[in-house]
Amino acid sequence: MLPAEFYFTYDTLTLSQKLLGCELVHDSAEGITAGIIVETEGYLVGDPACHAYRNKTKRNAPMFGVPGNIYVYQIYGMYLCVNISSGGEGVGEAVLIRALQPTQGQELMQERRSRHKSASGKVLKEKDLCNGPAKLVQAMGITKLHNNFLVYNSEIYCNEPILADVEIVTTTRIGITQGADLPYRFYVKGNRFVSRK
Repeated sequence: MLPAEFYFTYDTLTLSQKLLGCELVHDSAEGITAGIIVETEGYLVGDPACHAYRNKTKRNAPMFGVPGNIYVYQIYGMYLCVNISSGGEGVGEAVLIRALQPTQGQELMQERRSRHKSASGKVLKEKDLCNGPAKLVQAMGITKLHNNFLVYNSEIYCNEPILADVEIVTTTRIGITQGADLPYRFYVKGNRFVSRK
């Protein structure tokens, strides 16, 4: 498990890149699921796409916690996304985890995904289990109950990199209108589990 110091060491954009190749794990009552982080996005102070752009609210409060705080939020009224706070206590910044390469618990991931309308009744290919922020949250069994957990002191945590010395592609973020031109999305070059090239 990566220690707290890992999250305190880097600024948001650097952490977004350092997390690539690391393994995200959820050790739940249903079983262990895990995947290599292959795509991330950074959200910074002064960034109009950042949830903390205007000020601190009840919803975005986990972003203002210590680095490594988990921030789970809802989009489109039905899907969840998971972030790791990164700006330091009192600074609203975070890294969005956008895609995983499954390493453990694929059958459980499949079962969890099939519970949702977006994948109901489908047998998904392994590359489609976690190739998007809402998909990976479903597959990993992450819920709003995990909001404000610490990623280095809870059932959700990151392990040391499995993919080392990866070549990183830096590009613009996906699915936003404001701040869409900022090069704050990072992914592992050539990895087939990335949500979109």
